[in-house]
Amino acid sequence: MHAYQHGGVPEQKTPIWSAVRLNRAVLILTVVGIVTHFALIPVSISVPVFGHAAMDWPLFAVIALGGGVLIFEIVQKALARDFGADFLAVLAFVTGVVLGEYLAAALIILMLSGGQVLEAFAMRKASSALNALADRMPRVAHRKDGENITDISLDDIVIGDLIAIFPHDTAPVDGVVVDGHGAMDESYLTGEPFVVAKAPGASVLSGAINGDAVLVIRGERLSSESRYAQIMQVMQEAEQKRPKIRRIGDQIGAWFAPFALLVAFIAWYLSGDSVRFLAVLVVATPCPLLIAIPITIMSAISMAARRGIVISDPTVLERLPTCKTAIFDKTGTLTYGRPELVEVLPASGHGANEVLRLAASLERYSKHPLATAVLAAAESRKLALGDVARVSEKPGQGLVGAVDGQEIAVTHHKKLIASDPAMAEILPPDASGLECVIMIDGAYGATLRFRDSPRADGRNFVGHLGPVHNFNKVMLLSGDRASEVSHLSKLLGIDESFASQSPEQKVEIVRRETALAPTLFMGDGINDAPALAVATVGIAFGKHSSVTAEAAGAVIPESSLQAVDELFHISMTMRRILLQSVIGGMVLSIFAMGFAAFGYISPVAGAVLQEGIDVIAIVNALRLALAGNIRADLVGDEKQIS
Repeated sequence: MHAYQHGGVPEQKTPIWSAVRLNRAVLILTVVGIVTHFALIPVSISVPVFGHAAMDWPLFAVIALGGGVLIFEIVQKALARDFGADFLAVLAFVTGVVLGEYLAAALIILMLSGGQVLEAFAMRKASSALNALADRMPRVAHRKDGENITDISLDDIVIGDLIAIFPHDTAPVDGVVVDGHGAMDESYLTGEPFVVAKAPGASVLSGAINGDAVLVIRGERLSSESRYAQIMQVMQEAEQKRPKIRRIGDQIGAWFAPFALLVAFIAWYLSGDSVRFLAVLVVATPCPLLIAIPITIMSAISMAARRGIVISDPTVLERLPTCKTAIFDKTGTLTYGRPELVEVLPASGHGANEVLRLAASLERYSKHPLATAVLAAAESRKLALGDVARVSEKPGQGLVGAVDGQEIAVTHHKKLIASDPAMAEILPPDASGLECVIMIDGAYGATLRFRDSPRADGRNFVGHLGPVHNFNKVMLLSGDRASEVSHLSKLLGIDESFASQSPEQKVEIVRRETALAPTLFMGDGINDAPALAVATVGIAFGKHSSVTAEAAGAVIPESSLQAVDELFHISMTMRRILLQSVIGGMVLSIFAMGFAAFGYISPVAGAVLQEGIDVIAIVNALRLALAGNIRADLVGDEKQIS
C-alpha cells in the first residue's frame, strides 16, 4: 500500500473539534452576539433582564463561551513561551470584563478569533497545493490487453503494462509511446510552454496532458516512482521544511506585551493601587496591532486585485520588501514562451526562402513546438506553400514527407550526427538557442535557428531591482540547456545562472539562498511549485496552473513584469503605512501608560483615550484603501498608475 493517495497527497483526517473549526465557531458566535447586542439597544432602555440590560446578555454569551476558548489557547501559547500581541489582548479582555466594558471585551474576542481563522487559512496553503497536484492526475488508467481496455487503479499499474491515453487525458505514469501519433502538453512539468509531438518511441512524462489523438504507451515506472509523483514528494518535503516566519504584529507584540505588563506591575507595586494596574493594561490594549494591521493588509490586497494581481498569502505583502535575492525561472517568466525563427542558414545551392517554404509546407502537419514559428516566418515572408504527401514523424528521424515531389526531412542537429557522423563536417557549429536541420532529398538543405524572445522590459526590470528595491543578488534557474540560459543571462544582465536544473535541484538552490538572505522566486510551471513554496516570497506567472498558484504567495495571471513592479510598490507602501499605524499607536500607548502609571488616567478615561488612539491608527491604515493610485517605477522612469 502506497503512502500517498492519488499521486502523492498524504491522507489527512481533520478532527471534528479541531482548533481551526473551534476558532471558526467562536468567530461566528461573536459576530452574531455583537449584532444581537446592537439590535437589542432599543429594548434595553425599558426592559432589564435579571438586573442587566437585555443588550448585554448576548455579550455575556460571547464572553463566557468564546473567551473561554481563546484564553485556553493563549495559556497554551504562554506555556510554550510564545508571548505576542494576542497574549496582551487576553489580559486586556480580562481587564475589560472586570471593568464592565463588555462590548470592548467582545470586540477583542472578535479580533483574536478572526486573526486565528485567517492565520489557519494561510497555513493551509501547503496542503492546498498538494491537493491541486493530486486533482490533475487521473483516478484510473486504461490498461490495454489486445483489443480489450480495462480501467484500473494507478496503484495497479506494473512496469510493461500497455496504457491507452485518451484525448485530453493526463498520462498516469512515465512510459514510451508504442502506438499512435499526436502531441502532449508537458509545460507544467518541464517549464517549456510547448506542445511536444509524440510518435512511437517517444518518451512520455506522467502528468503530461494528451492532445487530440489516442496514444498507447508502455509503462516504464510505477505511478509512485514516476516524474509527477517525484515532484509531489519534493513539494511535500519543501513545505515540511519551510521555516516559520513571524509576522510584523507578532514581532512587535513579542516585546510590547511583556513591557506593558512590567509597567503595570511596577505601577501597582509602587503605588499599592490595583486600579493603576488595570488602567495601564487598558491603555496598553494592542488594538493598533489587532485592527490596523488587518485593515492595511486588506487594503493592499484590494489595490493589488484592481491591478490584476491575486494575493493568496497576505504575509507576502509584509515579506516582499525584505527580500534581498531575486531568483527567476526562465521560460514564461523572463521570456514570452513563444519561440521565433531568427536565422536561416541555407546550404550552398539553396535559397533561404525556398528552404523555408519547403519546411513550412511540411510543418503544417506537425505539432512540434517549433512548427508554429516556422509557419509564422513563412507567412511573414508571404511564401506560397507546396503540396505535401506521405507525411510521417518517426523516432530519431523527425518529420518527413514529400513536398512538390522532393523528399523533405525536419530533424535535429544531434539526431542527424548520431545517425550519420559525417554530417558533423557539413553542419554549422552548434549555437545557443533552439534549432532544427532541413534535409532535401537526403542532402543537407539548411539550419533553422530559433529563440524564445526575452520580455521587452526584462533587462530594465532586472536592472532596477538593485538600485530601487535593494536586491543584492539576481539569479536565473532553468531546466533549459546551458547555452540558451547563458545567452539570456548576458542579455538581461544576470550574473549568476544555473541550467539543466530539475525541480529537486531548484529547491536546493532556493533553500540555500534563503538561508543566507530572504528570497523572491518567480516561476510559472508545476516544476517550479516546490521552489515557490520554500522561497521567502513566491510569485507565480500565468493563469493555467492551480498548483503553481497554490504554492505561491501571489499570482500574476497576465504574466507581466510591470505588474510585479507594481506589487513591489504596493507592498512597500503597505509596510510603511502598517509600521506607521502600529508604531505610532504603540508610542501613543506608551505615553498614556506613563500617565496611567502615575494615576493621572483612570481605567475608564484610559479606555476612552485608547479608543482615540485606535481611531488614529485605523484612519491611517485606511489611507491605502482610499488611495486612488500608487507610484511604480522601472529603471528610474516613474509612472503613475491608477
